Amino acid sequence: MSKTIKVSIVEDEADLRRELEGLINGAEGFRCLAAYPNAQTALTSLPGNAPDLVLMDINLPGLSGIDCVRKLRDAQFTVPIVIFTVYEDSDALFKSLMAGANGYLLKRTPRAKLLEALREIYEGGAPMSRSIARKVVDFFHQLSQLPPAVVTSPELRSLTPREQEILASLARGKSYKEIAVECAISGDTVRKHMGRIYEKLHVHSRTEAILKYLGR
Repeated sequence: MSKTIKVSIVEDEADLRRELEGLINGAEGFRCLAAYPNAQTALTSLPGNAPDLVLMDINLPGLSGIDCVRKLRDAQFTVPIVIFTVYEDSDALFKSLMAGANGYLLKRTPRAKLLEALREIYEGGAPMSRSIARKVVDFFHQLSQLPPAVVTSPELRSLTPREQEILASLARGKSYKEIAVECAISGDTVRKHMGRIYEKLHVHSRTEAILKYLGR
């Protein structure tokens, strides 16, 4: 029997918050662990409630969702966080990813696709709406023209050959599942390697790790 994925929501709009709670609780293999109306409540409660992933709005009252993600990562909160927003601009996208978000989805995403994306991120993916993914692909395509920084960066030199191999695959857009097959190891082993990579590079997300790998 597959594990039930526990999701916490941070969304200030009450109707949407209730809709998302109902969607998640009504879907097989999911449970809404908690739903918070603002970033301040989330910052206080999330670390002790142990969700499997977090669905985070950007435009929250007081502290923004991006700042909430950054503060959670600074507090060593390692649970995957998906940004769920109406904003499609590149600035909000890259600020979110650099703060430590693991995925970025638009609120107009069909609800069945949203559930698929939540399962994907739980399995180590980085789900994004198609238009958002295009922006990321274009950005990393430009960066990929640069040589990797493995030779010159002390942090990257601290990685083992296996960790460098996994990071290189990550930079090529591979998911954890694809990396596991490619390296003939389990998905859990990939996650353990990623945890050590994040620790050695002093980063909180795959985007930050890839940027360091590419020397930016």
